[in-house]
Amino acid sequence: MADNGKREQWNSRWGLILAMAGNAIGLGNFLRFPVQAAENGGGAYMIPYFVSLLVLGVPLMWIEWGIGRYGGSLGHGTTPGMFDALWKNRAAKYVGILGIFLPLVVLVYYIYICSWTLAFSIFSLFGSYPHPEAGVQALSTAAYLAPYQRYLGDYIGQTTSGAIMSPTPLAYLFFIITLGMGMWILGKGVSKGIEILNKIAIPLLFVFGLVLFVRVLSMSSPTNPDYTAQAGLSFLWEPNLTGLFSAKTWLAAAGQVFFTLSLGMGAIVTYASYMKKDDDIALSGLTAASLNEFAEVIIGSTIALTAAVIFFGLDGARDISHGGAFKLGFISMPAIFTHISYGQFFGFLWFMLLFFAGITSVVALAQPAIAFLEDELGWSRKRSVIALAVFFFGSAHLPMLVSGALDEMDFWAGTFGLVVLAFFEVMIFFWIFGSSNAWEEMQRGAQIKIPKFFFYIMKYVTPVFIAAILMAWTYEQLPGVLAKGDGGIWITRGFLALLLLVHLWLVRVAWKRRRL
Repeated sequence: MADNGKREQWNSRWGLILAMAGNAIGLGNFLRFPVQAAENGGGAYMIPYFVSLLVLGVPLMWIEWGIGRYGGSLGHGTTPGMFDALWKNRAAKYVGILGIFLPLVVLVYYIYICSWTLAFSIFSLFGSYPHPEAGVQALSTAAYLAPYQRYLGDYIGQTTSGAIMSPTPLAYLFFIITLGMGMWILGKGVSKGIEILNKIAIPLLFVFGLVLFVRVLSMSSPTNPDYTAQAGLSFLWEPNLTGLFSAKTWLAAAGQVFFTLSLGMGAIVTYASYMKKDDDIALSGLTAASLNEFAEVIIGSTIALTAAVIFFGLDGARDISHGGAFKLGFISMPAIFTHISYGQFFGFLWFMLLFFAGITSVVALAQPAIAFLEDELGWSRKRSVIALAVFFFGSAHLPMLVSGALDEMDFWAGTFGLVVLAFFEVMIFFWIFGSSNAWEEMQRGAQIKIPKFFFYIMKYVTPVFIAAILMAWTYEQLPGVLAKGDGGIWITRGFLALLLLVHLWLVRVAWKRRRL
């Protein structure tokens, strides 16, 4: 909130678009997407991905922009206040807690991972990675990557027992630097902090990405002349119609659309709340989503996955992808950079690109909590940022020290919870607030006309699609998650339960305050 008591607004339309793009463009664009594509058959994955983008991603993105701009016109920057305004029901504000709770939980571990990217950019620049005596030609993929896997494990303090981790002093240092940088930017406010960050970071991210894109396409394999950039691109883009009949592929594609556009996180609605009442959301939202898709589908898929195919072949790339996003981004990429000319420089660009993607998402995910404290509790921005900084510093020790805590928080907040919130957003906006009211809100001030068929997609197809994902994940994933029961998992669940209770209490305090 501005010093004069009025809510802040974006200085420019492009500042808003770049901030929205920065919110969406995160580590998942460059790490999770290529892993998902590789695990689900490459070309077999892309058709369900684009269908999900059309009937789920873009409609829900417009819905969140519409909810946010409407809520902001009433002085609300977060979903508790917005849902209460849309749905005159006592339960609305408590359902809306998810829009603050989910991004806060994600940030507890996301800030720490973001700090890895800053650290590894410096490590790349100074060439501190291992250099195996035997080249990639003489070793299997697993053997060649083993030193780099140990390098990451040593940095984050993985132990043989796997229960308690012991991060190195450098890991703590870079975590504190990243946390401090994010909080400093947030302290500057929406227009003077977040907007300026994205005006600098997002263009640089695309410049770095395009340089790496060209470099990867010009690589040659050190092991097999058949391992080419064309083979890597063909793996991703050659259509494979068998994937159309795989429920697993459709679920993976739909889930990735949620992650890539940052849907159901509460950040988009908060950013949109700082718009003027008649600012365009149709073209601006589509532009921000298009920037995100270009970063993910063109740049993100090409760099890491194609490089892995060139160096390790299709089978090796598949093995790497089965190891997850961390193995692809923090293990295989450093291994590749040590084997190419000017690898230290390109490694620096890769991890700095990831850092820009991460830090712009950090400030976006923190803003809902700050907006709630400012708008509903009347706190100053300085007080809100300091409180969050203390919270993140203390709570981040859970994923830093306890093995399994990161995955547990990621499931509840970064996977399952965001689909729940998205379902409530659609139902409250289009069915309770009213489909005609919602459609009118999204069209007001629009610089392009949203095609009428999206009205029916938003009202019928999108909520059914979200409900299907939610039911499938509940059936397939929830039993396995609940079956876990070691000490670290129960500590994490206790932390999440306590944090949720604090949110419930704060909402009660906020609404009592507003009635005085």
